[in-house]
Amino acid sequence: MRSEELHETLLPKRLALPIFASDPLSSVAYATQEILLVLTLGGLAYLHFTPWIAASVVALMAVVVLSYRQVVHAYPSGGGSYEVVSTNLGPTAGLVVAASLLVDYVMTVAVSVASGVDNIISAVPRLADHRVLMAIGFVAVLTAMNLRGVRESGRAFAAPTYLFISGVLVMVVTGLIRYALGDAPVAESAAYGVSPDLSDANLTGLALLMLVLRAFSSGCTALTGVEAISNGVPAFRKPKSRNAAETLTAMGALAIVMFVGVTALALITKVHITDDACRLTGLTGDCASYTQRTVIAQIAAAVFGGEHSVGFYVIQAATALVLILAANTAFNGFPLLASILAQHRYLPHQLHNRGDRLAFSNGILALAVVAALLLWGFKANVTSLIHLYILGVFTAFTLSQLGMVRHWNSELRTERDPAPRRRHHTARVINALGSVVTGLVLVIVLATKFTEGAWLAVLAAIVLWVMMRGIRRHYDATSAELAVADPKGELTLPSRVLGIVLVSTLHKPTLRALAYARAFRPDRLEALTVSVDREEAAALLRRWEEYGIDVPLKIIDSPYREVTRPVVEYVRSIRRESPRDIVAVFIPEYVVGHWWENLLHNQSALWLKNRLLFTPGVMVTSVPWQLTSSAHADRPAARAPGSFRRGEPQGPAPRAGTRHR
Repeated sequence: MRSEELHETLLPKRLALPIFASDPLSSVAYATQEILLVLTLGGLAYLHFTPWIAASVVALMAVVVLSYRQVVHAYPSGGGSYEVVSTNLGPTAGLVVAASLLVDYVMTVAVSVASGVDNIISAVPRLADHRVLMAIGFVAVLTAMNLRGVRESGRAFAAPTYLFISGVLVMVVTGLIRYALGDAPVAESAAYGVSPDLSDANLTGLALLMLVLRAFSSGCTALTGVEAISNGVPAFRKPKSRNAAETLTAMGALAIVMFVGVTALALITKVHITDDACRLTGLTGDCASYTQRTVIAQIAAAVFGGEHSVGFYVIQAATALVLILAANTAFNGFPLLASILAQHRYLPHQLHNRGDRLAFSNGILALAVVAALLLWGFKANVTSLIHLYILGVFTAFTLSQLGMVRHWNSELRTERDPAPRRRHHTARVINALGSVVTGLVLVIVLATKFTEGAWLAVLAAIVLWVMMRGIRRHYDATSAELAVADPKGELTLPSRVLGIVLVSTLHKPTLRALAYARAFRPDRLEALTVSVDREEAAALLRRWEEYGIDVPLKIIDSPYREVTRPVVEYVRSIRRESPRDIVAVFIPEYVVGHWWENLLHNQSALWLKNRLLFTPGVMVTSVPWQLTSSAHADRPAARAPGSFRRGEPQGPAPRAGTRHR
């Protein structure tokens, strides 16, 4: 796609919702489960806290959605939390948010895919041994789809997301109707008890508070991905801010309704789930080999009449798909944020470049590789990965809301019109409330999850923050070093240009290099060879004289059979004698058609170039000689990403009279 076609990739709201909101919508599938898993550590008696914890999560989500609506309108250029914090709290705080979000995007891919695989295993338990391979395979599929472009991935992923939304809503309505009519559905685990995992099952005081807070922090996974829309405002069709805000509101409303419905049905159906199946009492058979179904799978089986019902398989298929596709939120958010950071010189410039399909291909590939390594390292286990999750996103939530408070303070100092001032005051109150609430949640998450693995996420964010600062220092230092202070001084001609043609033997590539060097018209030209065998060097000199080549051939003796060091030392000696001279070194090289031929040729030239490039005042020129095999490179081959932009052949020339559409 041409750069001018970028406007054709902009998203309508119906496609933006599944692309940017699939993460918070899909978290409905596991947020309730995470609450129950923590509460059952104390036994079944503590499940009565579930409605209160769910209500707190819903209130928090409402506040965050309202807060990010302010961000979308105030900063429509994209960047979301990073731009808000950088602008209002400074670049150091902005980098904290950026590092936190980048880590959280990686965790989004890992947790979403692992959770999706869990739901597939709930429907087909015999696939449990292939968990890691399935997870990495799904990451590869998502990567391939996103490399096709934002709009194309949105079209592919829209149907599963809307199927999940409609499926969950139908399940919730059906379950609640059955409950209202006195036919309450019952989960398959309702008959099982749960033995407490804590030393004291009768928790009181601080211990009880910590259990509830830990359950609340786990339930806050429902909020992950809410900020993605604020990062992706430039991807929306015009009016961008309004469309993004409406999509954000729709996402928040749907996520709240679905989360409340699933939590209510989990309590109605009496789902009992633990972190270890051996803590289930009343379980027959070997508990170690028993695979617990996910909460949403148990609810679907109870509501629709068993694990072999059509409704059960529809919900499981839709849940697995949407959980895997929830990673798509990160596949859009991570490359966008990385592109902005690269533009600001905090990440390598390559992350700012768009690929063939106008997607940020390098960012997509980087995210895929890191997420796949994480899934492999943690064996695609959701329980292990979830502790590393949500810390980064709440750091971004808190700092961005503080930044918005400062933004509105700045606006109020200059605004005199009463109507806008009232709107600014209201927005400031919303953002202030958001910063306080999300700040408290951040403290809770740190306190309850730090020792369970969240420290790894903190460490990763710190390392990334330090690395980005280092990259920025490097780019700044390079810019300062390359800045032109005196253009005339930089254009001063060298005293002389001394040309050296490297010779290994007398053949056509050598003669071409000599001809090119002469056309270059240096002040002095000589050929240079290294003698590792005196008889070969003498034979080369005889042939040189027989051919009558009028370029002097200098032979350097190398008793230790080295080639690179004698050439480099000779060139440096010339530079020491005449520091104002430029030395131009011409190296004949073969151009081959097969990758393995590179292993057989050009190794000495490669080492020489690498060494000479570090010598000031030395220019290295490769003089190519195309071998017959290089003609293979012009034959039509399968297109690889970026081949068109690299100028590689795209296929045979069209036949005469052939029409193309």
